[in-house]
Amino acid sequence: MFPSELEPKTMRKLHLRPCFLLLTSMLFSLTIARDTLTPADTLTDGETLVSSGEKFELGFFSPPGSTNKYVGLWYKKVTVQTIVMVLNRQNPINSSTGVLTITNNGSLVISDQNSSRIIWSTPATSLENPVARLLDTGNLVVGEDASVSADNAAWQSFDYPTDTLLPGMKLGWDLRRGLNRNLTAWLSSSDPAIAPYTMAMDIQGDPQIFLWSGSTRTWRTGPWNGLRYSGIPEMQTYSMFTFTYVTNQDEIYYTFNIRDQSIISRLIVNQTGSAQRLVWLNQTGSWNLFWFAPKDQCDSVSPCGPNGVCDPNNSPICDCLQGFVPKSPTNWALRDGTDGCVRKTELDCRNRTDGFVTVAETKLPDTSSATVDMSLSLDDCRTKCLSNCSCTAYASANISGSGSGCITWSTGLTDLRLYTYAGQDLYVRLAAKDLGSTSNGSHNGGASMVAIVVPVVLGTLIITLIGCCLWRRRRRRIRRVARRGTMTFGDLHNIDEHSGKDEVDLPLLDLATIVDATDDFSMENKLGEGGFGPVYKGKLADGKEIGVKRLAKTSVQGCDEFKNEVMLIAKLQHRNLVQLLGCCIQGEERMLVYEYMPNKSLDALLFDKSKAALLDWQTRHRIIMGIARGLLYLHQDSRFRIIHRDLKASNILLDKEMNPKISDFGMARIFGGDETEVNTRKVVGTYGYMSPEYAMDGIFSVKSDVFSFGVLVLEIISGKKNRGIYLSDPKLNLLGHAWNLWKDGNALELVDESLAFAFPMAEVLRCTKVGLLCVQERPEDRPTMSNVVLMLGSESATLPNPRQPGFITARVPLEVDSSSSKQDSVSINEISVTMFEGR
Repeated sequence: MFPSELEPKTMRKLHLRPCFLLLTSMLFSLTIARDTLTPADTLTDGETLVSSGEKFELGFFSPPGSTNKYVGLWYKKVTVQTIVMVLNRQNPINSSTGVLTITNNGSLVISDQNSSRIIWSTPATSLENPVARLLDTGNLVVGEDASVSADNAAWQSFDYPTDTLLPGMKLGWDLRRGLNRNLTAWLSSSDPAIAPYTMAMDIQGDPQIFLWSGSTRTWRTGPWNGLRYSGIPEMQTYSMFTFTYVTNQDEIYYTFNIRDQSIISRLIVNQTGSAQRLVWLNQTGSWNLFWFAPKDQCDSVSPCGPNGVCDPNNSPICDCLQGFVPKSPTNWALRDGTDGCVRKTELDCRNRTDGFVTVAETKLPDTSSATVDMSLSLDDCRTKCLSNCSCTAYASANISGSGSGCITWSTGLTDLRLYTYAGQDLYVRLAAKDLGSTSNGSHNGGASMVAIVVPVVLGTLIITLIGCCLWRRRRRRIRRVARRGTMTFGDLHNIDEHSGKDEVDLPLLDLATIVDATDDFSMENKLGEGGFGPVYKGKLADGKEIGVKRLAKTSVQGCDEFKNEVMLIAKLQHRNLVQLLGCCIQGEERMLVYEYMPNKSLDALLFDKSKAALLDWQTRHRIIMGIARGLLYLHQDSRFRIIHRDLKASNILLDKEMNPKISDFGMARIFGGDETEVNTRKVVGTYGYMSPEYAMDGIFSVKSDVFSFGVLVLEIISGKKNRGIYLSDPKLNLLGHAWNLWKDGNALELVDESLAFAFPMAEVLRCTKVGLLCVQERPEDRPTMSNVVLMLGSESATLPNPRQPGFITARVPLEVDSSSSKQDSVSINEISVTMFEGR
């Protein structure tokens, strides 16, 4: 049959088939993502380039709240569009759409919708067959034909970062081309234009990376020491990353990569001038803050000035190096250390009597003006420094292996700080006098004897005079107090079983003074009320603010606890223990006067969702560390071994800088030198914080406090109360909830929502693990507070795996005060069980 003989309907089908096949082919080709752009192609608004492994996507976008158009790059598989590079960040497209093309000379061009106006372009190249290709690394490269890679690219976006450093990107200098690759923050979330915050490599002296705010340096990494940057000790624990630092005649740069390619991470500079390392969490669909800088006051550039050293664990944070004194004592006393410190004694290079003092665990001082010689050993470095009269300090340039290389400073040592772990040794040059050494040579024997005898005689006389003055003052005070009818400490506590008949050297304040300070205990000055009684704010005549605890006549604690607290806390001195300033024992009044804590107690902020945002992770971690150090002092470093027995959030007070102070020692107990645990028939403390062996069997020890500390840690991390111990409903138990999350690998779900994932993941997981170790069932499995401080302060410390927390079983507790039985079980965490026991 010939075509002319076919039915008309059949003929129409045959003619339509080629059109259908062509249309199908065109539609199919559009569904296949392309990763290249040739001179014959265009990329318009709504079209994208997608890398071959579908990791990154490039196209036009508008930031939230903006109608401007930009060509940017984002993650293909991250559900929240995250822009990591913007080509035309300074030149937005104001019209409705734009076009991206590559010209025959290899220049990338962004133009408006009519291609009549060039918005942005790259330099021309000499390529014959130019192609732009989006790689799986997130690098947009221009080169010869479709096989182009980063190694043979004529132009690549990795050389021109925006605010983000991706794995494999270089932060630093290409010295051959004079190209400085740095990160610059967006101006705002709706405007990717350049903001004044920059992260860049400074190649002066020993190269280091700085954060800049305009022309001001705000933070620095310190120099690379062969393992990590000196100012980022935590880098040594980041096993999921590999870090590389390269310095040669062609390039000086830093880069990082990720061992597990399934993990998505980036380093950014944000609009507040902070550097952040973020990790994408698929399970939460959000970015998690893994690391950030600056972290604390000591991270600011040189807060303590030349030759000052910053320690964030001290108060004040600034101190002078050994052999130095404040340049401006007045400013130093006002907590302004920017003037720094000056030498007590000038160096004596001519007579070669100078020496060195070792400052351990440091972030090396600013190396912008330092000199580096990698050929020298550390001993050679010392010799070199001593032979140079202008040399002020030296250190090892490479601490990997046995250490090598030499850094020397010839100016004041600036931006020097201390770490609790993973810092470096710095060797500071001092005159012999400031090292504590004596000059060489013979000495006259008689003169030596005089030098020994005279100070001894003078010292004896001074001690005798001081003793007489103290005795007379004590006698006058006793007579004065007796005249006004006020009890003495001898009447209060005739014999202290641990210190004999020694009286506590604590000021006795008269009732009139406290009445005036508190405006006659007005309701406006009332801060709260606890088991002891009401607490008031006051102000003494000299302007000093105080907190006054007034023993209520109905107090379940009574006079014994009052005496206990006075006798104990007056003997304790630590920056993480509340300071007792004095007391009043007049008539029937019993009052304790403390330093005033403007931020009140931890529970007032932690468990109030409207205030919890004030406790960012940095503050919470500082509170955890402060409580740990305070407990370590009580258990090990104080004059006596003291068990607090009522450690809870309401007994942690916060000063104006949010530093924690352990308070309320009415339940505390002093242990004898050979005591390790004590058994009592009656328990004191607060259910929810009590260890199982104490609440059920009346056995308490330092491990009882460790359990309470663990509960506190989990409460601080989660922002939730440990609402009692319930075997029937583990969901009401914070310990059980935390344990289940830990076992399932979902520990980050425990973190307080108010932190909005703004926390370093590794640090939070370490604190959670330490908390779980502290609340284990068996006391012998729990760590001591010395081990807790070590585990919290050192990311290199190995932590054992925790066992199941101590859940109090359904046994009947020991003798319980009747007041506790009236409380609702859900709020049992608030019940202070306060029994008197024979001591």
